[in-house]
Amino acid sequence: METVQKRNCVLDKEAIGRKMRRMALQIAEQNSDEKQLIIAGIAGNGEIVAKRLIENLEKIASFTTSFVQIQLNKKEPLEVSLNPYTDMNNKVVILVDDVANTGKTMLYALKPLLIVNPKKIQTLVLVERSHKLFPVQTDYAGLSIATTLQEHITVETEGEIITGAWLY
Repeated sequence: METVQKRNCVLDKEAIGRKMRRMALQIAEQNSDEKQLIIAGIAGNGEIVAKRLIENLEKIASFTTSFVQIQLNKKEPLEVSLNPYTDMNNKVVILVDDVANTGKTMLYALKPLLIVNPKKIQTLVLVERSHKLFPVQTDYAGLSIATTLQEHITVETEGEIITGAWLY
């Protein structure tokens, strides 16, 4: 007997747009004294979320933003790199991913940021689950959702557009 996996939409495209605008407003308010923010997107969907965040920030914030990609293998996250290398000395860095599950990816993504002497590191995710195994706190979350350990959240994209977040 074949099992059919049921998917439930937790965020549609319009809701994602609203969540991204709200998080951009929160960031602009929390960092209003800054001249520049570094937005560090984790390669893949985190990178896409980071680019949408920058688009929203450019419309409302007085500071400038720079983008950097954090490259790591989520299954074997020991090798982590920044692309391009950017001077982050005494600057605010916002680490961005699509979903915070256990906190493992975000924890390893912090590795290259810790050696460049940032002023402050903040974290942002589109969807945050409540199953942290690693001590990473999310500063900005589009949606916080309680799930069972057997459930999963997937953020889907088409090119550079975030189309939805699904629980299955």
